[in-house]
Amino acid sequence: MNVRRLIPTAALAGAVALGATALTACSGAGATGGEDGRLGVTASFYPLQFLAEQIGKEHVKVDGLTKPGVEPHDLEITPRQTGQLGEADVVLYLKNLQPAVDKAVAQSGVKNIVDAATLTSMEAHGTGAGHGEEGHAHQEGDEHAGEHTGGHEGHDHGGSGTDPHVWLDPVKYAEIAKGVGAALEKADPGHAADYRKNTDELVGKLAALDTEFKDGLKNTASRTFITTHSAFGHLAERYGLDQEGIAGVDPESEPSPARMKDLQAVAKKDNVTTVFFETLASDKTAKTLATDTGLKTDVLDPIEGITDTSQGTDYFEVMRSNLKNLQKALGAK
Repeated sequence: MNVRRLIPTAALAGAVALGATALTACSGAGATGGEDGRLGVTASFYPLQFLAEQIGKEHVKVDGLTKPGVEPHDLEITPRQTGQLGEADVVLYLKNLQPAVDKAVAQSGVKNIVDAATLTSMEAHGTGAGHGEEGHAHQEGDEHAGEHTGGHEGHDHGGSGTDPHVWLDPVKYAEIAKGVGAALEKADPGHAADYRKNTDELVGKLAALDTEFKDGLKNTASRTFITTHSAFGHLAERYGLDQEGIAGVDPESEPSPARMKDLQAVAKKDNVTTVFFETLASDKTAKTLATDTGLKTDVLDPIEGITDTSQGTDYFEVMRSNLKNLQKALGAK
């Protein structure tokens, strides 16, 4: 697996003031996605594809660049796919998450390009992310707490930089949804009212999901969880949890003896019961640590793609499975 590239802070002067920043200029006429008149939308990976489908519904034809079961960070794009990308009416991507996509988007010549990273705030999270000791910060309410670094230097998610997994925080994902809705309205003004209505419905569902997580994780025996993939910093920060990543960037890499010793101490001190692994990667690392510490293993899915092994058929179902697994591991009361 390639080292995961993260989004440099300088590139992300956030802009929920959409319109001009989210999109490059486009013609006033509604763009079409082919003979059926639907808007052609290409999304770089599942979380953005899901938003386009939920907001665009019958007015859009959505194509995903990352097929089910493919690790998004490792995606390679063929010249043919780059050519197809250029035929899209709207392209949705998250800059610096998938280098091959960045290159293809730059070459595509598409007028309506939405970088999801500009639609919400992005923070830095190390392997230890959330609230608590060792400099971990926690944000209250909907305010963004700026940039944070994890308490375990040398084990952060790909080095210094920001955590791209914003869709795992329903509040941030709702901000991105609003930006996607605005993009579709601009590209296809004839159906703007429908896009607005669908966006409002989706944002409402995400607000309800946020409430479920808040209530479900309010009172737990432990606030710390261990995971093979340090993808859950935004989620941990939103709900006052501490994420402890085993080896940072690669969920299949072997943890160092020093990190194993550190995590064993963390597990004992913070009443940790479970080591989480993800569906798109091997559970070998999680089992190694679990065996050495007497802990259980379970799935915490970063929802980078939906497959037959996912604990749900869409974003909401898998997020609720994640909530149940966290509640069980943390001893929710």
